[in-house]
Amino acid sequence: MTRTETTTTASHEPTDGLPGTAALLVDDAGRYLLHLRDANKPIWAPGQWAFPGGNTEPGETCDQAMARELYEETRLSVPGLAPFVMLETLDAADTLTNRVLVYLGTLNRPAHEIPLHEGIELRWTHAAETVHMAMEPGTAAAIQEHLRHPHPRPDTDGRPPTVRIPAVREPRERSIVGAHLYLERDGAVLLGRRHPDSVFAPSTWHLPAGHREADESALACVVRETAEETGIVIAESDLSLVHTLDLRHPGSPVSRVQLFFAASRWHGEPRVLEPDRCTEWRWWPLQALPEPLVAYAATALTAIARGESYARTGWPS
Repeated sequence: MTRTETTTTASHEPTDGLPGTAALLVDDAGRYLLHLRDANKPIWAPGQWAFPGGNTEPGETCDQAMARELYEETRLSVPGLAPFVMLETLDAADTLTNRVLVYLGTLNRPAHEIPLHEGIELRWTHAAETVHMAMEPGTAAAIQEHLRHPHPRPDTDGRPPTVRIPAVREPRERSIVGAHLYLERDGAVLLGRRHPDSVFAPSTWHLPAGHREADESALACVVRETAEETGIVIAESDLSLVHTLDLRHPGSPVSRVQLFFAASRWHGEPRVLEPDRCTEWRWWPLQALPEPLVAYAATALTAIARGESYARTGWPS
């Protein structure tokens, strides 16, 4: 979301750190003239739709730069161009990285009659169409500003308002959380043999485990999954975290955090309650674990035996 505020520099005059310029041209039908920039080139906003415009050169005012850029790109000379808004682009640390002074003007000429000397295409576009286009973020923000305020709004010193464009942040990676029960009795650990038709690890031994559901803590997940799979009843207060495995499967875009909880006490004996998932439960001596055993579970059991609270597997070194 953008936020609008007043600039503190008369940005259409030459300054250190000159802003670029862009022309927001509107026709009588309320359409905007957009310029599709070259793709696959080391240029600003490659392959995106933007306003015609460019950099302000040393010694130029922004007014002069706007007129020159517009003529170089389109051979247009548009009278009455007025500073409309200053776009300020921020990086992920909210540091200013780019400034563009957008000028507002009116033009009524078919796009095919406008000679284009840079880029790929010019087209007149209604604002509603832009949601389906690869828009340069500042251009999209300027159009929204124009829809809200269709006329220039300079302050008492003649300065246009500022729209700040926050960085498009990459979505943070989210990991799937798995919760596992490490149930040890007389030097043996409880393992179940998964059904031969299981999608994951068929006919392979594994700990009681599952993925937590929405609004469910990992502890609650262990308690629920254990009761559903084995009939064993455990209180959350009797569980303690003994190991965390940071897991990435080769080729998988999603990482997993596998949590292993040990129970200090419990009620009941293991029973096969989900025969379509598990065919048997058995206590296996820690020194004689069965094969095949789910690989990451084997990694975790080895780490638990060594007293290691964390391990990772599948990640680059």
